Parts: sequence; structure tokens; C-alpha cells
Amino acid sequence: MRIVRYQQDGEAPKFGWLLDEKVGEIQGDLFGQYRRRDAKTPLADLKLVAPSTPTKIVCVGRNYVEHAKELGNEVPKVPLIFLKPPSSIIANGETILLPPQSAQVEHEAELVVVIGKRGRNIKPEDTKGYILGYTIGNDVTARDLQKTDGQWTRAKGFDTFCSFGPWIDTDFDPADAVVTCRVNGQMRQMASTRDMVFNVSVLVAYISSVMTLEPGDLIFTGTPAGVGELNDGDEVVVEIEGLGALKNPVKAEGK
Repeated sequence: MRIVRYQQDGEAPKFGWLLDEKVGEIQGDLFGQYRRRDAKTPLADLKLVAPSTPTKIVCVGRNYVEHAKELGNEVPKVPLIFLKPPSSIIANGETILLPPQSAQVEHEAELVVVIGKRGRNIKPEDTKGYILGYTIGNDVTARDLQKTDGQWTRAKGFDTFCSFGPWIDTDFDPADAVVTCRVNGQMRQMASTRDMVFNVSVLVAYISSVMTLEPGDLIFTGTPAGVGELNDGDEVVVEIEGLGALKNPVKAEGK
């Protein structure tokens, strides 16, 4: 099932499910008891918003060997995790803003895990029961600030620096899917999720040993090699085989 979160006629966002380019409302608690209404409303008549409202966004750094190498870093012995604030969230089609504080903002194409059940100290073999599904993400990064700050909060935390969507797929298999990123149609990144240093089960187990994961929380699983600069007027498209595509225009803030 593909889960969307949508607005219609200016109303508050609702969860729905997608079937053949039509949407049906999900009534009740998406993370508990709910029912699906018939998918009758054309997707084109709705505005899709970010498909989750996480309490936290946990990201994994240097989880592909070649990406660690391209930035001159060693591959971590254990998952390297950091946080992005929920205020940085934007949806598919919304604009990534380049802040005046940075001269080097870059894209990072990623598979994103969406948590479906509250969990702490989850065992790797039990992680599937805590995952709602998967979506596509772009961990936008001010690379120059990341290098100078040491800590990554500022470089990763600007408004519009967390794009994900357009939906959550509950049936997606994360074992071996091709992740790509194109800017203005030019290929920048391409790798398979099988190339991750730490797979999804390990990441969920490790992160839940540090902090309680809540329904709707996101885990950005790391980016392949090929990260590159974004400029005013660009369009960046992250695509994951079997999941779809996430598209965002890029604009200098203030223009």
C-alpha cells in the first residue's frame, strides 16, 4: 500500500491511500486501528504534503563506502548518527532554499525508513514489525558549514533542508534497490541499497538502543557517492527503484 498525506480545498491534511492515481481517505489512527475508504478522488485534484509528521529525524552519515571516501573520511565502525529538526521538512515539489550563510549547498539522495510502532532496544530480527514503510529523501547539506562547524546541526538543519515523499510504501523491499539523483537531468548519484555499510535492520536496532523511536519518526539511511552542489534555478530529482521520484526546485533565499 502507498500512503499519502494530502490537502483538499484548504482543509487540514489527511492520510490516504493511493490506487491507480486515485486516493481514498484513511479514517482512524494510521498507526493503530483504521479503515480505508474507496479510492475515488483523482490524485491530480489533491495537494500532497510531507507524508509523515515525525517527532525526530535521525540521519546516518557515511553509510556508503564510496561516499565516505569522496569526502576524505573513514568508514565508521558503528553507525554515525545525527538529527535534523522537523522544521526543516518540505514535501515533494516544494522549494529548497539556499541560505545566504552557505556558499556550498549539496544534495544527498537517500532511502528513508518510516517507523510505525513505538520501540526501544529493538532486536535486529524484530525490526520489520516496527517499520511502517519507506519513502524517498534528500538530506540537503551546507557542506562548507559542515566542515567548519565540526558539529553538523547548522549544516543539516536549515529550513527546507529535509525533503521527503511523495508517499510511504508499506510493501517496499529495501535489500537491493537503485538510488539515483539527477540535477537538471544530469546524473549525479547512483548506487544500490545493498551497498550500505549498515543495513536497515542494523540501523533501526542501533538507533533504538540510544533513543525511543516513535510512530512517524524518520531514519535517513545515508547517501551514495556523487554528492554535488545545488544552485539557484536547479531542479533536483531523487529516484529509488520501486518507490518513485522526489522532485524539488532550488532557489536562492530572498529571490
